[in-house]
Order: sequence, then C-alpha cells, then structure tokens
Amino acid sequence: MPGNARDESEARTRRERVDPRLKEQGWIVVPFDGKASSSHHTHHAVTEFPTANGPADYGLMVDGQPLGIVEAKRLSLGPQNVLTQAERYSKGVDPSPFNFHGFRVPFLYSTNGEVVWFHDVRHRLNCSRQLATFHTPSALAELLDRDFEAACGTLLAMPNAHPRLRPYQVEANAAIERAIHDRKRKMLVAMATGTGKTFTMVNQVYRVMKSGVGSRILFLVDRRALAAQAVRAFASFEPEPSKKFDKIYEVYSQRFQRADLGDDAPFDPKVLPNAYLTNPKPKHAFVYVSTIQRMAVNLFGRQAVWSAEEDGIDEDAEQLKIPIHAFDVIIADECHRGYTTAEMSLWRNTLDHFDAIKIGLTATPAAHTKAYFRDVVFRYEYARAVREGYLVDYDVVTIKSNVRMDGVFLKEGETVEVVDPETGDDRLDQLEDEREFVSADVERTVTSPDSNRKLLEEVKRYAQEHEQRVDEGSRLERGQIVG
Repeated sequence: MPGNARDESEARTRRERVDPRLKEQGWIVVPFDGKASSSHHTHHAVTEFPTANGPADYGLMVDGQPLGIVEAKRLSLGPQNVLTQAERYSKGVDPSPFNFHGFRVPFLYSTNGEVVWFHDVRHRLNCSRQLATFHTPSALAELLDRDFEAACGTLLAMPNAHPRLRPYQVEANAAIERAIHDRKRKMLVAMATGTGKTFTMVNQVYRVMKSGVGSRILFLVDRRALAAQAVRAFASFEPEPSKKFDKIYEVYSQRFQRADLGDDAPFDPKVLPNAYLTNPKPKHAFVYVSTIQRMAVNLFGRQAVWSAEEDGIDEDAEQLKIPIHAFDVIIADECHRGYTTAEMSLWRNTLDHFDAIKIGLTATPAAHTKAYFRDVVFRYEYARAVREGYLVDYDVVTIKSNVRMDGVFLKEGETVEVVDPETGDDRLDQLEDEREFVSADVERTVTSPDSNRKLLEEVKRYAQEHEQRVDEGSRLERGQIVG
C-alpha cells in the first residue's frame, strides 16, 4: 500500500473520496445546522448528523426524511465491519417517522472512499452487500416506497399453469421464486441444452413483473443473434389468453443487423430510449434485451470492451451515466461462456455495477459462473431430461480426421495471418522457414480457416453412409430387398 494511502486521515478520505462520490450521485453535501429545518433537506448528505448515540458521518435526507446513514473510515480500513456502527447511529436518530425493529433509518452504508457496503435493515433476511457506488436520492425514495415483502408473497401465491409449461419448468420457476423470497441476490439456474431455458425465463420475467417484485428487467446475452432470438421469444409468448407479452409490457432491444436475424423474417425492434437507463422511474415497466458488450460500452466506454469481439461493437453504442438502480432484475443468459482474464473482469464489472437481483442461466455451469452466482437454485440435467422423455439420448461416434490427427504443416515462404491474442491486432507475415504444428496445437496456437469445412465434410460423409446403412437395413426388415 502506498505511504500516502496508509497515512491518509479519515477527514481527508471523506473530503477527497466520499464527498465526490456522494455528489456524483446527486447528493448535496452540507454541514449540520441546528437552526435549519429538516424540510429544506430534499436530497442532502448532512455531515456530522446528530443521533442519540453520537454524530454520524453523513445523514442522507430525502424530502425532509432521514433515509440513510453513511459511516466513513479512512482508506486503509476495510469498511464492511463498520456497518455495525451505522446500525448504532440508526437506532439513535430522533425524530424519525420510521421504526424497523428498532432502526429509525432504513438504509445504511459504510465506506472507505473506494469500497461501499450497504444494508437495508427493514427485513431480517436482508444481508449486507457491496455496491459499485451510492444510491441516488430518487433510488432511496423508490426503495422506501416499494413493499418487497408483499410483492414476494404475491409472487409465491400466483398460479403457474401456462399450458405450454413442462413440469420441470414449473419447478425452475418455483425454485427461483423461493430464492427471491429468501432475499438471495444472486442465483444460478442450470438446464440442459434443448430443455427450454429461454421459455422458462420469459415466463419467469412475466411473473416477476406481474407480482411487482421487479419492473425494470435486463436480459443479457453475448451475441446479437441471441438477442434477436430473445426478443422474438418475448414477443411470441402469450402469458394471458389472447395477449402477447410485448402487448402487456414494453420490450426493447438494440438495433440488429440482417445477419443477426438468420433465415427468419426481418422485424422492427423497439430501441430503448437512453432516458430509461440514465433516469429510471418507478413507473417504468419494461424488458431490455442487450448484449453484455453493449452494456459494457454504456457503462465504461468503448475503450473498455475487448477488441476481439466476434460481433463487433454497435456503432450507435455510447457511454452513459447509468445509476446502479437502473434495473431490478438481471438475467445473464448463457453465462458459462469461457472468457479471457480481461473479458472476465469486464463481465463481472458490468454485472457488479447494478444493484439488482441477478439470475445466471446456463446449460453447463463453469467454475467462474458458480463462483459469481454462488447458489445453484435449480438443476435439470441431461440424463433426467432423457429419462423423462424431453430429450433424445445419443451415441458417441468417433470420426478420424487427418486435419486434427496429423496437425498442420506450413512451408517456407507461405503467407500467414498473425494475430496478437492480447490486443486482437492482426498482420500478414511470410514464413522464413517451414513450421510444423502437432494436433494439440491446432486451434490453440494455429488455426486453418479451411479446417472446419474439412471436418464438416468428414461428418457429412459419415452421416450419409450411416443413413444409407440404416435405410437399407430397414428395407431388408420389410422384405423389400431380396437376394
């Protein structure tokens, strides 16, 4: 740790680190004035805020009401354990219109100017959690007005009897909803490929919005083509008789290119207004389908996104000032994808920016996925899907291919494309001598643009021969071939 950070005083931390972060989120930092009326404090962070248990570093006042306490410590101290001090101050605030199990202020923060911890003390199951930054005044007002406990009760009581739902999809919804009711903020759903993960989650989103558990929903994918598929899934889902999802709630997305739509007929997606991101309102009720790359650009700028992105970065994507409460629920689809270290960091930072319930959706939970989402609240494995008749089992077939068996041999003088794996920069080069790559190097160190085509030709040849054998065997059984 640098000397200046170790020796930095609490007063300096507050002045140079905490004050600017509060101001950035719309708080006016003012010293306590015993003569001033609290009604004048509409979105103010009052320093040395008085309580019966001593002065709190900051009292967050919204429309004259004390909604938050911030306890700050110098940079060299970890802030999480300091929340107990904020709790003590909360119990000593008088006058206050609130009393939540003895707490007179509902929203508590502790910080060292770099890390922010938060605790909503209104419900005993609410755990403290780390935030990217402080909530805005309007976010605290919205949190106060929302009756999350009642919404959870409504969600659990809602019948889940859509005629297209399969039994295990109902199980998945029930598991997610129990986890939400138990105040889990991160959870993972693992369902085998082909078992209808997207349909399950579209139904889940409807239930979450209908119950009031969440109204601003972010559906994240990692390719525009998957985003287009998700938009179609929401548009075609009929949660109520003769009512499509997108006629009940707004569904937005980014713009698509023709290649993103595949062979399907083009459609005109509704592009999300930037104000929905930068100035979220309680009245907003919508689903936003976005690639995680675009959202990363919106949060951190174009320079932050990995350059090797296979889809390319949307030309109209721009950096925006998005508050942490912009979404109530985030669903990260296909979150098992393997990322480089740099991509992993950006993936986590994008999700971590938002103070939302986060649901990871995957067929094959990877280590980094389980580490982030923590609890696998529901599993539907391939073997069970086969056993219950929803997937067809397969036989493993070994097909030999010289492309992979013999590796790759490059001759002297051949022109090759050299790609820097760190930067994505590519250039043409001419080999000064011959190079041989063993099969283990293929697709690790060297790739041949023609190799996948040759592999598919091998698979096609095998499939055609297999089809012919099976067809002849079937005709023999029927007595159609004699001799």
